Amino acid sequence: MGEGLSELTGVELPEPGTPVFLVLGEGVNFRSRLEAVDGDVLTITAPLETTGPAGLEPGHEFEIFWAPPRTRVVVPCRLIAVSDGAPYRWTVVPVAPARHDNRRQFVRGGAGALVRLDTPSAGQTAEGVLMDISESGLRCWIDEPLPVNPGDQVRATVWLGTGEARLDSVVHTVRTAPHGDPGQHLILTFDTPEDVARMIRQYVLAWEIGERRREGRPGT
Repeated sequence: MGEGLSELTGVELPEPGTPVFLVLGEGVNFRSRLEAVDGDVLTITAPLETTGPAGLEPGHEFEIFWAPPRTRVVVPCRLIAVSDGAPYRWTVVPVAPARHDNRRQFVRGGAGALVRLDTPSAGQTAEGVLMDISESGLRCWIDEPLPVNPGDQVRATVWLGTGEARLDSVVHTVRTAPHGDPGQHLILTFDTPEDVARMIRQYVLAWEIGERRREGRPGT
């Protein structure tokens, strides 16, 4: 670990390979991974939603957080460089000391569940695959594009293992699926009542435990 960065953040830094989360929009967090620490510089993976040169530009500031037990560690950072080719990496530097934040940070996780999208305005339905979900939003992949734009209303129905979540959502982002894959990636945001939020938290927790076991890391 870089001594300079540790001194600035004032916290113990996670090991390379640890999942971290990027706060790139209000209520919208993207999953990433810490790749390396060198002095006062962090290297992280670019989220799929922002990969490539068309993503964020150097100079953009955002927060990174990770989740040790019983807290969240939040570090304000500035993007200083983007790698030239895939797999894309971001180079960032902290711009302020880290803080512990026990407010709910909507951690994303989970993948593979069936998602059904209903568009009231267009009267169309599409089925897709969940890429990840949090208490405030989800990302999914649909094979057949839908005629939707940011700001449109969409009803998303997702099976989360213990029950079905029906989510009245707003389209946040619409992107053509990368790497030549068919269809679209959609990011939807929503507000959830406590019973649905609890179901999502349980689903994400179960997924994270499964990921730790798969990677041979200790569970919670």
